[in-house]
Amino acid sequence: MLIREANELDAVGIARVQVDAWRTTYKGIVPDAYIASLTYERKEQSWRKILASRKNDFTFVAETEEKQIVGFASAGETEDAYEDFAGELIAIYLLENYQRQGVGKLLVKAVTQRFLQQKITSMVVWVFAGNPFRAFYESLGGKYISEQQTEIGGASLVEVAYGWKSLENPLER
Repeated sequence: MLIREANELDAVGIARVQVDAWRTTYKGIVPDAYIASLTYERKEQSWRKILASRKNDFTFVAETEEKQIVGFASAGETEDAYEDFAGELIAIYLLENYQRQGVGKLLVKAVTQRFLQQKITSMVVWVFAGNPFRAFYESLGGKYISEQQTEIGGASLVEVAYGWKSLENPLER
């Protein structure tokens, strides 16, 4: 599995991973109508803009030997330095067949290494409370910080924040 920085040509693969991962991971959590409204085309357009702008954020992809993108992680500086966490893991998604195989850990490791290169030494991630993979963040040393309400597809959902006060060797667990 190759972990590399994404470029604009990866927008199609990233969009497919994101839409497919939402369909499998958030079924029964996010309203079905919202999930059904997700399209590869709209996500691809969104990712083209994100990858072209590259302000203070970055994205890594997980790519098979066959050059298929099967996962990605996007991160950047927090906009409001939530609870003094300077970096934010904005999104991390994997195709269902590649979950629970260590690919997510490799993506998070790439993110934390980039943050450390940028002298960003702490990180936060927001996760739906109903996300079946919350234990993933806990297994990497993420500590529960707080919760907040958010609205998705007309439904009020709870998001949970996990944080790492220090990114020095966070994955050595």
